[in-house]
Amino acid sequence: MHLEGSCHCGSVKFSVTAHQPIPFMRCYCSICRKTAGGGGYAINLGADASTMRVTGKRHLRVYQAQLHEEGKPPHTSSGRRHFCGRCGSALWLFDPQWPELIHPHASAIDTPLPVPPHSAHIMLGSKAGWVAVEGKRGDTRFDAYPDFSLAEWHERHAPKTSPKPAAKAARKSAKR
Repeated sequence: MHLEGSCHCGSVKFSVTAHQPIPFMRCYCSICRKTAGGGGYAINLGADASTMRVTGKRHLRVYQAQLHEEGKPPHTSSGRRHFCGRCGSALWLFDPQWPELIHPHASAIDTPLPVPPHSAHIMLGSKAGWVAVEGKRGDTRFDAYPDFSLAEWHERHAPKTSPKPAAKAARKSAKR
């Protein structure tokens, strides 16, 4: 699915092809929550890094979190969180450990996205106490990372042919 995205002020715009475009995985880790998750979580999509096109690169900034894991000395995350230096909008995550992947934040996508049939709530072991985990029957919950990837979830749950969200909504309203 071709996706278009941008920051709030419009200084940075991007496009990318996403093979995992359904915004189903909500991450409650402190990094996602504090850098991109106003509701206590962030939602990342899975896309092909080689298709990423960006305008306004001069406004991009990158944040790499400092990790404090039990039994290990503090170290810098390899994950590079890109954001707009003018308005602060979180845009995408890129990790050179997986150079073929890029993870745009669903909140930065301007293209209508498919509605997920259910959600996976991950990293609940580090969620903030004020966050109420809302969801639907059938949602899965994990204290840490799940035992499946974005790609594996899409293989199991995504419609084999996914109609464009606007076309699907038009068909729904025509039935009323």
